[in-house]
Amino acid sequence: MTNKKSYESLDSGQGINYWHHAPPLQNEARRVYPDDEFQWAEPHLETFGELVGTVVAENSDIVDEHGPELHTYDEYGEVQNEVEYHPAQLENERLVYESGIVADAFSPPVGRDEPLGLIHTLTMQLVLSYADTGLVCPVSMTAGAALVLRNHDTEGSLDESLSALTSRSYDTLVEGAMFLTEEQGGSDVGATETVAEPTGRTESPNEAQVYKLWGQKWFCSNIDADGTLALARRTDAPEGTSGLSLFLVPHETRDGSINDQLYQRLKDKLGTISVPTGEVEFEGAEGHLVGEPERGFKYMATMLNWERITNAVGAVGIIGRCLVESKVKAATREAFGSAIQEFPLMKRDLFEMAVDFEAALAFSMEAGKWLDRYERDHDNRDAYRLMRALTPVAKYRTARMAVETASYAMEIQGGNGYVKDFVTHRLYRDAQILPIWEGTSNILSLDLLRTFEKEAAHEVLIPHVEELLSSVSHPELEELAESVADEIRSLQKALATLATADDDYAQHEAKALADFVFDVVTASLLLSNAQREVDETADARKAVVAQHFVETTLREATSRGLLNGNALALEYFDEVVHYEALDPTRL
Repeated sequence: MTNKKSYESLDSGQGINYWHHAPPLQNEARRVYPDDEFQWAEPHLETFGELVGTVVAENSDIVDEHGPELHTYDEYGEVQNEVEYHPAQLENERLVYESGIVADAFSPPVGRDEPLGLIHTLTMQLVLSYADTGLVCPVSMTAGAALVLRNHDTEGSLDESLSALTSRSYDTLVEGAMFLTEEQGGSDVGATETVAEPTGRTESPNEAQVYKLWGQKWFCSNIDADGTLALARRTDAPEGTSGLSLFLVPHETRDGSINDQLYQRLKDKLGTISVPTGEVEFEGAEGHLVGEPERGFKYMATMLNWERITNAVGAVGIIGRCLVESKVKAATREAFGSAIQEFPLMKRDLFEMAVDFEAALAFSMEAGKWLDRYERDHDNRDAYRLMRALTPVAKYRTARMAVETASYAMEIQGGNGYVKDFVTHRLYRDAQILPIWEGTSNILSLDLLRTFEKEAAHEVLIPHVEELLSSVSHPELEELAESVADEIRSLQKALATLATADDDYAQHEAKALADFVFDVVTASLLLSNAQREVDETADARKAVVAQHFVETTLREATSRGLLNGNALALEYFDEVVHYEALDPTRL
């Protein structure tokens, strides 16, 4: 049974164990990890939650005030491309990487014979996002770059780089990056103007071909990474994405000299201060060809899918931290003689924030689960198609939810929420990048259309949600399940309509389709989770979460729901917001 959490004794959402204070995350991890892996991972996640909630969170506040500084030239005017970091940032990086956040998914940690799946890295990144989404960016790109090399460097010509990207020691670790965006291209990757000229040499007979790269990359996060992946077009290669090749571009060459690239400036960003983002000019920079030429966009798609899911779990982490900060404030701030959590409207606000957290969490972890399963077995085409359908939707919806939640978390803090001294100020600034990173809402919605059109993802998605729903048998959940089943049928009709519609109409409706997919899949997940929790622990708390989600997203409320007398937040506040167990007979 779930233990009720108390927030009256806390001053803020810092100095606590984020894993311990997120029972829904514990339940979701238990659901999506293979059993033997979760058994090993659970105590490590508990330890990591404590580390992030204390040292990392405290350091993150310092780094937000003392972000990285770029020193492009030395005192003699020579290019040095040096990024200077505050000691608090370096301590955070060491602690986080040496906790195994990347390495555990690529080599066996102590106590195991096999690596863990990527779902473990995603879960740790979610916890880390409670403290600093900016730090999650280089961690995620390091894992993503390693994933690209593992999948596509089939000859092993860059094994040394793969080993460095996945090192357990911070002293030997190489961080990854993805230099994709160019000023004239943006989301139109095919417009890439960076060119690659062959040098006719390799570092050794069994290593990758070396090219010289020329061009400018416009939005380069983790700018000084030594494991940067960049797209460029070889001489005489075709236009568009089909002519792009992928290159590993180091910060330093093998002889220890600075690569021929110029870090022009760092962006003066709204948030994610801890990760240096800037503009890079390749001036004959050394690049090592990854895999086969002219397959770069396909290879980069591996990293994009990964980054989009990490963006989603990062959004969930921000929502989770906002929820904790809001619950602490509501429990400790008095107005008119009572803690503000005692007032009905605040109960409703916190209740809805808690349901949003669990909805975003369930969908994102489901997307992560199928990416994880596909990366374990590339012959599992159903896992691939589910991952491809869920990934763009997860990134799109959770990013928007994080911005809205962070905005309201500032409001709950009152005027302090708008002041830089308080963490909600940073959470809101950090959340604003999430809808932009790795593809805007429009790009993601169009990507979803492509997954249905070109990969027939609906052929596995619809049966999957129907199977989730088929597990629901509790009498108090059956009516909700019937409503969701009706919406699944409506979704099928919508997909059939868009499949035969002209392109303009289909694109016009793409975002509405993404919202529809999110609502149907999330409702099915929440109901399935509720049934499982009733069966396994006799706790009906999740049934209330599922009920609220279904009633507010999939059912038409007469007179905006004002006439039905339903006030779930008043009846089940402690159960949903404070994680108190709920006897199923009370439903």
